[in-house]
Amino acid sequence: MFDKIKELTKDTALYGISTIIGRFLSFILVPFYTNVFTTEQFGIFSYIFAFLAFANIVYIYGMDAAFMKYATSEEYEKKKVYSTAYLSSFVTTILFSVILFFNYEWIASSLDFLNYSHIFLYVVAILFLDSSSLIPFANLRLERKAKKFATIKIVNIIINVALNLILILKYKFGIEAIFISTLVASLFSFVVLLPDIFSNLTFSIEKKYLKKLLKFGIPYLPASMAAMMVQMIDVPIIRELTNESTLGIYRANYKLGIFMMLFVAMFNYAWQPFFLTNAKEENAKQIFSKVLSLFLIASSFIWIILSLFIEDFASIEFLNDKTIIGHQYLVGIHIVPIILLAYIFHGLYVNFTAGIYLEEKTKYLPAITGVGAVVNIISNFVLVPKIGIMGGALATLFSYVVMSIGIYFVAQKFYKVKYEYALVGKVFLIIAIVGSLFYYFTFNESIDFLTKLGLLFLYFILLFSLRVIKASEIKTTVNLLLKRK
Repeated sequence: MFDKIKELTKDTALYGISTIIGRFLSFILVPFYTNVFTTEQFGIFSYIFAFLAFANIVYIYGMDAAFMKYATSEEYEKKKVYSTAYLSSFVTTILFSVILFFNYEWIASSLDFLNYSHIFLYVVAILFLDSSSLIPFANLRLERKAKKFATIKIVNIIINVALNLILILKYKFGIEAIFISTLVASLFSFVVLLPDIFSNLTFSIEKKYLKKLLKFGIPYLPASMAAMMVQMIDVPIIRELTNESTLGIYRANYKLGIFMMLFVAMFNYAWQPFFLTNAKEENAKQIFSKVLSLFLIASSFIWIILSLFIEDFASIEFLNDKTIIGHQYLVGIHIVPIILLAYIFHGLYVNFTAGIYLEEKTKYLPAITGVGAVVNIISNFVLVPKIGIMGGALATLFSYVVMSIGIYFVAQKFYKVKYEYALVGKVFLIIAIVGSLFYYFTFNESIDFLTKLGLLFLYFILLFSLRVIKASEIKTTVNLLLKRK
């Protein structure tokens, strides 16, 4: 069993390197933006990017997920699956792009951004290039070409960051520099992937394959749209209920959750190919159970470190009184622990998708994520007017909790896994105790560095006293990661 988990750990590390380096380089832009742009400008940028995120879901309509599903099946010829998935999605990508191109001013007006209508031309081009690259990237993951995957992703981010710095600092561009830089970086990825695209294409669409791909992939459209609503619907709602400046403060601090998001993302990149290729193992369910436990312990450690010390990190000064997050944004730092916890529940959701995927029960995903989206929307409208941006953060947490619980029950119905429930309960009990004390001291303005160290010490005491972690398991895990027998 541990050999299989070692395989997952290796893939997680490989994808993690590219994800961490790439996202870290991208994260460099957050302190840059928050020290250059006003909170209002950051809010505008966040709002337009939210539109881009939603549109990207429509562009690919689950075809990348369907490709990964059937490309791993012995019943189907992989090259024909690739060609059918790629060509069909490429045709619709062109169609969507043409529609958006000829209606960009109307879209900008509808979103109340007529003064920034020219930016939507960049958005259309970005959507075209990114959607045209998704299946080739999925194929690299499936073939476990992690090094190539990592290289392309990292160079993409380097180009993006460099152009941002040049266009904003040297040429004094406004927020349009963000979209121009993203466009050029996306163009690079697409061009580099062209050899892989052509080498896998047969330039024909198999009707029987297309039907299978659409039947599996289409449910991902409403499901993915609902999942994106969980992530981004707070953007237009908070803008509507407050203003663009408040939205800017909220999103800047929301992005500090990147460190937990990175951990979940790198796990997800490795998890999907891992459970697909190991599902037929005799002890597969036991492996999956242990993976959940290890994920939860690791994520709780990341949560406690970041929750306690994120403000100290964000307040670090450099370059003439600049801070990691601009001074005017620091008033929203208290939402970060909630966002981090939301990402932990997202990680549980990712873990539970194995059963849905393996049993081809994706038809349940729209309902699960749809409920999560509804919870998010309602919570935002109820909480934001009362407690401001903390309401937006709590809405995100509530929706991920509901989604993880929902997918757990559905997955267990069709693919029952006996998880280590006592351990899971203990971890969340520890998070609840330490988190409650943290917010108590924070809102009473009695939190200081020594108090934070005390809470960290309490976390470890609870971890060992409740026997969440045992000395023997630590030794086994260390040996596993060091590849020792």
